[in-house]
Amino acid sequence: MLLGFATIVLALAADQLSKFFIDTQVLAEQSSIIVVSSFFNLIKVWNTGVSFSMFNGYGNAGNIALCVVALIISAVLLYWMWHENSKLKIICLGMIIGGALGNVIDRVHFGAVMDFLDFHYKNNHWPAFNLADSFICVGAFLLIVLEIYNGKKKGLENAKSNKF
Repeated sequence: MLLGFATIVLALAADQLSKFFIDTQVLAEQSSIIVVSSFFNLIKVWNTGVSFSMFNGYGNAGNIALCVVALIISAVLLYWMWHENSKLKIICLGMIIGGALGNVIDRVHFGAVMDFLDFHYKNNHWPAFNLADSFICVGAFLLIVLEIYNGKKKGLENAKSNKF
């Protein structure tokens, strides 16, 4: 369980420190953009919705609802993490929880989540995101891969044990 809490703290700290640094040092002005490469910019945008700005524009009620949903999901994942034996799954769950809590902190403090990573190809931009979003996506993706791998592994074991 210590591994899970350490992962949560590390993900949360990386997210909050990166947002603080970008907000106060790198992009202190709201409308500033830093072109890093031909496919990547740093840009400060405030997202009141969820991924890809879905559910944007619901005001304070939407913000509260998103915080409550994120906290409920985090509690369920924390329960799972508490009972999980796989270290890899514990790390994945910790990444998801840490990322979710990082975005909840933003919503409570600012009323929106600060996104600053902008990947693009020519004029086609992927929606801006932050480290919390990255931790959530990577943790969820790896958790799904682990579940599929373990399911196939168990299926093969069951098939071998059912031979005559």
